[in-house]
Amino acid sequence: MTDIATGPVAREIAERLTQALAPSRLDVINDSAKHRGHSGDDGSGESHFTVAIESPSFAGKSRVERQRMVNRALGDLMAERVHAMAIRATAPGEA
Repeated sequence: MTDIATGPVAREIAERLTQALAPSRLDVINDSAKHRGHSGDDGSGESHFTVAIESPSFAGKSRVERQRMVNRALGDLMAERVHAMAIRATAPGEA
């Protein structure tokens, strides 16, 4: 089961992505429950996420460039508080 994330790490992810990429759509989904007891589960309940983000900033960018933009916006969160993140990054009008 996935939940739209509302914890402190999820809120920080949403805030940073909103400031850096001005998304027209942003879903931060907490996948941590699916990974309970696995490697990278720190017991916080906020270690694994899926981010679905649509932003005009992604227009003309490759999938790898988009992922790098998201990772850059999240900075130290990726190294210090998030074990894994799936990123679905699209530009407006893309399927």
